Formats: sequence, structure tokens, C-alpha cells
Amino acid sequence: MAQVLEFRLPDLGEGLTEAEIVRWLVAVGDVVTVDQPVVEVETAKAMVEVPCPYGGVVTARFGEEGAELPVGAPLLTVAVGAGDDAGSAGGPAGSSDAVGASGEPSGESSGNVLVGYGTGAPAARRRRIRPAHQGAGVAARPDSGGRAVASAQAAASPGTRDGATGVAAPQGTTSRIDDGRPRTRPEADGPVPVISPLVRRLARENGLDLRQLTGSGPDGLIMRADVESALRAAESAPEPAAAAASGAAVPRTVAQGAGAERIPLRGVRGAVADKLSRSRQEIPDATCWVDADATELMAARAAMNGAGGPKISVLALLARICTAALARYPELNSTVDLQARAIVRLPEVHLGFAAQTERGLVVPVVKDAHDRSAESLTEEFARLTQAAREGTLTPADLTGGTFTLNNYGVFGVDGSTPIINHPEAAMLGVGRIVPKPWVHRGELAVRQVVQLSLTFDHRVCDGGTAGGFLRYVADCVEQPSVLLRTL
Repeated sequence: MAQVLEFRLPDLGEGLTEAEIVRWLVAVGDVVTVDQPVVEVETAKAMVEVPCPYGGVVTARFGEEGAELPVGAPLLTVAVGAGDDAGSAGGPAGSSDAVGASGEPSGESSGNVLVGYGTGAPAARRRRIRPAHQGAGVAARPDSGGRAVASAQAAASPGTRDGATGVAAPQGTTSRIDDGRPRTRPEADGPVPVISPLVRRLARENGLDLRQLTGSGPDGLIMRADVESALRAAESAPEPAAAAASGAAVPRTVAQGAGAERIPLRGVRGAVADKLSRSRQEIPDATCWVDADATELMAARAAMNGAGGPKISVLALLARICTAALARYPELNSTVDLQARAIVRLPEVHLGFAAQTERGLVVPVVKDAHDRSAESLTEEFARLTQAAREGTLTPADLTGGTFTLNNYGVFGVDGSTPIINHPEAAMLGVGRIVPKPWVHRGELAVRQVVQLSLTFDHRVCDGGTAGGFLRYVADCVEQPSVLLRTL
């Protein structure tokens, strides 16, 4: 009898409590295999493909693309099972519960989900028995996740038996840790017991072969600590010349040069690296810039703050100018749907702003910025900046942006060519406002000058639109009365 199993959104790690469904990779009625990615989700830290630990037929999906789900909420249900006693309740169709020629049972599920999501013991991949005369050769085929899944040889080689699982393990692959439970090193031709995409990425970026590690987690699961420990050990290994002289293989993870320091890309820094890399890979960006006389804008701000009431920040005035400019040039408040090959113009302006914190760069988002006054924008900027410094920003505070305002002038620089915050289409950069010689009304004078730059996705508009947007922003900075006509 077929059994319907429910797969819930697993704990994605790093203290995250929810994720947004970006793209479903399967539809109702599709047949999925164990560990096949079924949905792409985005958190405040990264975008992750979530693998399903069951094999069978998808009977239901929960949540539309763009919806946010809390950890533990149902993602989909899968009908699993086989038509005879040898069928597995949770593995791929045709796998066997009985121990076969490879000496491994299939179990109820793969265990290959994300952090904190408990399933049954890891199941072996379906093995294909070969005639004895073919020897111990191994054939590999790629699975849906791009990994190599190896088929077993005809007869299992002599080995020890894991008393906890009853699985025959090859000789030399079993180790023990302090709790006395056996831990198995991954076979050279079998799946690697890793469930976290962060662990895989960390190993891949540092050239580390996960098959050489013995996992310290449940049932030999390779954890992030195992990878970091291996990297530290590699850093303290002999230098390449000494290793070559001794005939030892030189690991690819050994730092070249004396005193080299290796800093893993993880946490906020790793998430930023991934997002910026994706932006560079996908978005054909271009940048234009202009110098503007901000003397009148600073005078207007001083007059507002001198009239009493809450103080208005320069960033809030620039944000108000941005929203007015986006109303005139909506092409820049959009995103590109690669699958549909379409530009999607967005009706609301959710304004992100770059904030540097001790934990790295974050981009909090002011929701519905187009409906806010300068006073409201000031309050929201202050709230989000404080939360960013304290590390209390929620996923909702960090997602959903449609346009970013980057005030790099706080670092004492005049200009920059920033990277667009994917999947947005543009970013306005603002340099420092400093006294400079300027021709004003036909005479040379000292004025408060700022450099403005616009980096934009060339797929959503051409230079004429980008130039018009930037020129309108500069005109509003130089003459705030221009902005009053649109309020």
C-alpha cells in the first residue's frame, strides 16, 4: 500500500525561522527521487535548494511562489511505497528493504535534509547487481543534484558490521568517537553524507574532498565543524616544498606563501558573497554619475529642523527624492524574470539601504517607501539601523526590496560603482557632501557638492532612461522646489 508522507520546511540554520518560496522545482504528479531538490527558497542569508528525503509521487504542494513559510510548515506531500513486500516505504521506487548483494538496506528515508530536520536513518542508494565476471568496476551516473551516484559492485567486500544499523561497512571505513557510536567514512563510490548546502559550499570553495572526512554527526553525518577542523589541519600541514621532498601529496587547501591567512566565507559574509557573485553573473550592469550642488538641499533640511518637531535626516530627503524619481521612471523599479524572459515592473517601492555592521554588510528594507513622508522615513531608517547594529533584524526586514539607496559618503569617499542588489534593477549611490569650488550664477563660489551615481541593469532600460532618472535626482538635490511640484 502506498503511504503519504509529509515533508516540512527544515531548519535552514543560522537562527533563521522562515524562508520565502522562490521557485518550485516540481509539480503535483511529478515523480521525485530521494534527495532530489524540490523547491528553491530564499532566506535573509542565502538562496537554497531544499532536497526531499523521500522518493515517490508529489501529491500536494503548500505555498505559492513568493509566499513566506515558517520553519516546520508543510512544504509538500509524497506518496511512497511499492507493490510488493520488497518495496521501500520512503526510498525511491524499486529499492529494497532487505539487505541485498551490496550489504546495505534502504531504510525509510535518506536523512539528507537540512539542519535540524530529523528523518530516519540514511538509506542506501538503489544498487544494481552486476555479474561476478565484471569484477569490482564502478559506474557512476549524475543525479538531479549534480552529484555522482555510484552503482554497487556484484559482491560486497569483506568488512565489519555496524551494530547500530546492521549495515556491512567496508574494512578501514569505520571509526568511533567519544560516545562509542560507530562513524563511517564515505565510500569512494557512494554518496557523501552531507545535508547542509553551507557545508558543501565551504568544502568546495576551499578545494576539500568530503570523501576524505569522517563525520562526527549522527550516522556519520559530516558537519561544518568537521570541515573547519580539516581546513585548520591543512593550514598547519608542511609547506609544498617540504611535502614534495618527503613524497607526500600536497592538499589543495594548503595556503601558499608564509603567513597566509585563510578566512572562511560563512554567515553574513558568505551570504553577501553569494548574492554579489550572482548579481555579477546575471546582471549586465552599467553606471552613470553626475556632480550636484547640494547647498540648497542642506539649507532646506536646516530650515525643516529649525522649525521644530522631529529632526529630518539627509538620507530621508534623498529617499524621498528617489521615490519621486521612480514614479517618473518606473523601469528602474523592476526585476527580470529569466524563465519568462520578461521585465516585471513593481507597483510599490520597497527601498533598501546599505548598512555596514560589525557582522558585515546588510541591506534593511523600508517597506512602502513611496507612501512615507520625510519624517516617517527618518524614523524607519533610524529603527532599522539600530536593529542592524544590534543584530536583531528579522528576515522580513531584509527581504522584498525593489530599489537600493547606497550612502557610501559616510565612509569619506566621493564615488563608487556599486554592485546591484539582486534581483533588483538599480542602485543609487551617494558620495560625501563637501565644500568645493563651483560656478554658481556665473561666478566661482564655494558650494556643498555631492557626486551621485546610478548603477542599473541594462536589460530593463537604456542609457537615456538611466540618465533621465539621475538628472531628475540631481535637479531635486540642487533645487528642492522641483520635488515640491510632484508631492
